[in-house]
Amino acid sequence: MGDRSALVRRFDLPPARWAAGHRGVDLAAAPGTAVRAAAPGVVTFSGQVAGRPVVVITHTGSGTPPLRTTYLPVAGAVPVGTAVSAGDRIGELTADSGHCPVDCLHWGLLRGARYLDPLALLGTGRARLLPLDSP
Repeated sequence: MGDRSALVRRFDLPPARWAAGHRGVDLAAAPGTAVRAAAPGVVTFSGQVAGRPVVVITHTGSGTPPLRTTYLPVAGAVPVGTAVSAGDRIGELTADSGHCPVDCLHWGLLRGARYLDPLALLGTGRARLLPLDSP
């Protein structure tokens, strides 16, 4: 599921925690498609959130707090506590109603409660220039 042509919607961090935005990326895929771990880690959640199946992987050794990737709607295929490598099958995409104009995987990335662009894990996130501090 790394094909760029499958990108339906990019990450769009809202200006405030409560504001509208898109806290992940959507990748077009048919229900039944195998979903694979983006990076090595440990499955720390696999279950329902607001009626949708979700898998969460915590990426140990990625800093404090550690990075977490989220995958939905994904029916988990491995139990919580399982160590996975990048590319390991973690579940299967299920049908979703209304999130995307086509069937899709919503893929998120967090550090603590802060949402980040998951495409940065692949080296394809958006570049952001920061102001230089005065010497």
